[in-house]
Amino acid sequence: MMKNWIGISLGDATGIGPEVALKAVDVEAGADDMKYLFIGDSEYLAQLNEKLSINLPLRGFLSYDNGAKFFTFDPSLECLPKNLLKGSTVVANFALAALHDGAQRCLRGELDALVTAPVNKESIIRAGHKFVGQTEFLSELAGTKRTAMMLLGTDERDRWLRVALATVHISIKSVPEKLTAEKISLAIELAAQACRDLGLPRAKIAVCGLNPHAGEGGEFGDEEIKTIAPTVQTMQQRGFDVVGPLSGDTVFHYAVKGDYDAVVAMYHDQGLAPLKAVAFDSGINWTLGLPFIRTSPDHGTAYDIAGKGIANPGSMIAAIRLAKQLAKNRS
Repeated sequence: MMKNWIGISLGDATGIGPEVALKAVDVEAGADDMKYLFIGDSEYLAQLNEKLSINLPLRGFLSYDNGAKFFTFDPSLECLPKNLLKGSTVVANFALAALHDGAQRCLRGELDALVTAPVNKESIIRAGHKFVGQTEFLSELAGTKRTAMMLLGTDERDRWLRVALATVHISIKSVPEKLTAEKISLAIELAAQACRDLGLPRAKIAVCGLNPHAGEGGEFGDEEIKTIAPTVQTMQQRGFDVVGPLSGDTVFHYAVKGDYDAVVAMYHDQGLAPLKAVAFDSGINWTLGLPFIRTSPDHGTAYDIAGKGIANPGSMIAAIRLAKQLAKNRS
């Protein structure tokens, strides 16, 4: 049963997260009866709300029974100081506190979904936290390791590309040793489940090779022969509609055309480069395998344009829309 609540963690306050969150909710608010909880520094958000002339009627959150529509909640007992340096320690701590609060609300069943604005990984690490990324942070909070990152978005003709990653935030040189049958099979399984969660009529999955031309029969590496192909065959035997390994330089073209519903990429940039080429302003990051819905815009803090009021909210709008769609499908 839907609760009609979407939580939005505001991320790094010195980036564009709060700006695109306000702009996106302003666009989406008239299309539904959802209530929105902005999790972050309330005073800063109120000032930004006025500065951008968005003027959402924000209210301090007290309970889920309030009849208003837009709420703010401070996860910290302190307010952000003025004249913040971009990526400072205090900003990093606020961003992490907001992410933690939103996740806990989802785990308690209070929110239908959590949409997370961008954070700065380096500043969070400098603040003394062990942090790989929001996906890993939320997975640990939820007590699960069976998660994967999916990026998805549409091109100018509304054709979807959906990419699940077998490995994420690791160096290129470590990919071959970290790429296991378990990780590939998990990405296939979660990608297929994602297609079902989206209500697609099928779940046809294409799996990339690791090497150029999928290894050319072992000429350019043997990961396809030793690991990827046997894993695909095993998943086929388990009933999954999956093919591969396919050459990474062509498979995304056919996926956009509609031959495949999702692609499993072997490493971060193999999947994200084509996704961002197709849907740079509307890409969505969806964490598969969590016990709650989490989406986010597929961009960073964009410090170079933060505070100028010119940030494009397209990706945040898409992330909110996907969160609402998934929540409705689950209900």
